[in-house]
Amino acid sequence: MGWGQRSDRKRGQGHSMERYGHSGRHEGPSADQAAPTYTTLQEALPDEIEVVEDPTTVEPVGVNPVQVEVGEFEEPTEDVEEIVAENPCQNHHCKHGKICEVDDNNTPMCVCQDPSTCPPSVGLFEKVCGTDNKTYDSSCHFFATKCTLEGTKKGHKLHLDYIGPCKYIPPCLDTELTEFPLRMRDWLKNVLVTLYERDEDNNLLTEKQKLKVKKIHENEKRLEAGEHTVELLARDFEKNYNMYIFPVHWQFGQLDQHPIDGYLSHTELAPLRAPLIPMEHCTTRFFEECDLDNDKYIALEEWGSCFGIKEKDIDKDLVI
Repeated sequence: MGWGQRSDRKRGQGHSMERYGHSGRHEGPSADQAAPTYTTLQEALPDEIEVVEDPTTVEPVGVNPVQVEVGEFEEPTEDVEEIVAENPCQNHHCKHGKICEVDDNNTPMCVCQDPSTCPPSVGLFEKVCGTDNKTYDSSCHFFATKCTLEGTKKGHKLHLDYIGPCKYIPPCLDTELTEFPLRMRDWLKNVLVTLYERDEDNNLLTEKQKLKVKKIHENEKRLEAGEHTVELLARDFEKNYNMYIFPVHWQFGQLDQHPIDGYLSHTELAPLRAPLIPMEHCTTRFFEECDLDNDKYIALEEWGSCFGIKEKDIDKDLVI
């Protein structure tokens, strides 16, 4: 069953006369981060004061008896303020696959982007694979195509599956599905510890995140990274349960970006299908079974429960 997108996120479409949208690429798990706010300091210009010169008496200067009053020959000038038409689409944001256009009344609206207007990909790293097992040149091409299929059964089932060209993914066995949360928990903990050890310029983790990971890093009982049996991982989770609470919350926050709404869509889960993720071929099946209410989204409570975090320890304030 495909992962859908909420109907309340859709914007209306309409005919247009002028197009202001752009066709830039979408970039990573991600693809959709919020744009930074810039403050422009505008200095007031002093009022212009009209200067009236007194008549000048020309007197010989040195050996040259001629003195030219330039001001008498200049054409009067006026400061003309350039009028720039305001772009109605400037602050009208559209979701992936749509661009802004204006109608006859100069009203902005979001319409599907023509996939042919997307910039061509420059490498394999820009290609993406859809749930239709088709490789798209870029995320721009994918979302534009998906938009044109809105309202159809095919479009409802089409989602971005993972970054990179489509490849063969073996089926996830029942035994592997049982291992998935154990190995993923251990992997998340080790990723955070590695980021903490390498973060010298405060660019990898925030101060709040570093304080949380510091406790894990300094705990002598922490299981070091390595190839461990399922039995050892299960025992360590039971014995050092508190070490795994924050890593699970942290990963949820890393994925919940497009938009940041407390839910993970099929597309937002795409980064977990990357080759570097342990047992990545089980990602889709695992999270389909985690979707307890079958709404095609993973809430924080469902996410935490999937990884064995107790209900009392699932806290949105830990998603930092």
